Amino acid sequence: MRLKGLLVVALVCASCTASPSTPQVEIDYLAPVASDAVSSEMADRIVTSTILELQDAMESGELSAEQLTQFYLDQITAKNDRLRAVIATNPQALETARSLDAERASGEVRGPLHGIPILLKDNIETMEQPTTAGSLALLDNMTNRDAFVAAQLREAGAVFLGKANLSEWANFRSERSSSGWSGVGGQTRNPHNTNKSPCGSSSGSGSAVAGLMAVAALGSETNGSVVCPSAINGVVGIKPTIGLVSRHGIVPISHSQDTAGPMARNVTDAAILLEAMIGYDEADAVTAAAEAQGTPDFTSTLNAGALEGKRVGVIRSSTGYHEGVDALFEKTVEALSNAGVTVVDSLRQDRYSGMGGDTYNILLYEFKADLNAYFAGLPNQLDTLTLETLIQFNKDNEAREMPYFKQEIFEKSNAKGPLTDSEYLDALEKAQEATRNGIDNLLQEHDLDALIAPSYSAAWSIDLVNGDHFLGGFSTFAAVAGYSHITVPMGKLHGLPVGLSFVSTAFDEAGLIELAFAYEQLGH
Repeated sequence: MRLKGLLVVALVCASCTASPSTPQVEIDYLAPVASDAVSSEMADRIVTSTILELQDAMESGELSAEQLTQFYLDQITAKNDRLRAVIATNPQALETARSLDAERASGEVRGPLHGIPILLKDNIETMEQPTTAGSLALLDNMTNRDAFVAAQLREAGAVFLGKANLSEWANFRSERSSSGWSGVGGQTRNPHNTNKSPCGSSSGSGSAVAGLMAVAALGSETNGSVVCPSAINGVVGIKPTIGLVSRHGIVPISHSQDTAGPMARNVTDAAILLEAMIGYDEADAVTAAAEAQGTPDFTSTLNAGALEGKRVGVIRSSTGYHEGVDALFEKTVEALSNAGVTVVDSLRQDRYSGMGGDTYNILLYEFKADLNAYFAGLPNQLDTLTLETLIQFNKDNEAREMPYFKQEIFEKSNAKGPLTDSEYLDALEKAQEATRNGIDNLLQEHDLDALIAPSYSAAWSIDLVNGDHFLGGFSTFAAVAGYSHITVPMGKLHGLPVGLSFVSTAFDEAGLIELAFAYEQLGH
């Protein structure tokens, strides 16, 4: 079978796990390393600037897109042996940057992303590189096409630095997985403490942005895969409403919950990326909803005084799993109140009996159907793949694909029937109704602008043997409902970042961005 030959390619993959004997150079992963591309003063300025400030520097001639791109390539070269945040860099990145510099010199500037280097999670297709989802089975998945969101960002002037590592198959292979591990990229690490988890599945995107290896990055989420790595790596992440951005050209899990989302070091940059990603795509019917929303203008809502007069609801059912997280959250609630926010406290979002099983079944059903459809639509020799043959590939290559954890989720998904099964349809209706009502009813009953809670606990130690150690989180209701969710750094617990979540109803990204930006300006 053709797939078995892919293992030979994997054995010489420069991005695969480094030898345990490889010496580790002492690096501050939260600071820029020296780069011949720019002065040390400019390096410090780059990593503390918003995209708008970088545009000012390029417009004034103090900085070029080529210099900026080389600077970030140098950061990847210096840091990636340990962080494993990047699966592969784009060999055309510098050429693209030079062409964008030429455009600027001729008076053409595409917008705020012109010449800005970003990374894309390696389940998002780009023309220059294969899209592997972290799996050796897709090492040759060169599609020669951009995912719709990638095409939007390319047209807006972004420079693609390369592909970010991820939890293999977006963390939907094993119930005992280690977030950030993939057969292609190895184990991604948290730059705040490299023995700690980066969370997943957009692990590489979160680690790279926090570790100063890109201006920003694109991740994807089904349930927590943007907001958890953003919160745990100390960056901003936006999980958009389903229908706001296209999923076409992204390796899927679930058509009812999947979405791409931006991850950046500040709210401004995340808002700029999201604005560029939005658009109607005839290949993804749900984006008709995005077209109905009109042209977004999130940057116009960036008002530092926007907290005055706002009303937020505190979801106490998503607290109580760590006293240190609770203490940070209490300080945040007090700071919001002092800034003019009316705080409605002691609210709850309670799960109905069997909700966990229903939401899991939804994903099991949709993964089989959606992944098989993705494979069938590939414009290459991998179009004969199915979930069933993928399971066999992993068995045939167990030593490299499953050295730490197996594929019980794959096997459970493959055993499911079609999307016409009543088990699936009943679960989908019940779960969506419960989560949408669980958000909308609270917003309406209390006249709220958003719901808030700690995003997640702080990072746990990486454990390839036993898997992840989650204590709690706030992603499920917004994820299953398909609603908007943004996380912003809230503070640190024993040196590890903790995030604050703002959640609202469908297509309220502008309102959440306004709240998140104003909160960010309080100095948290």
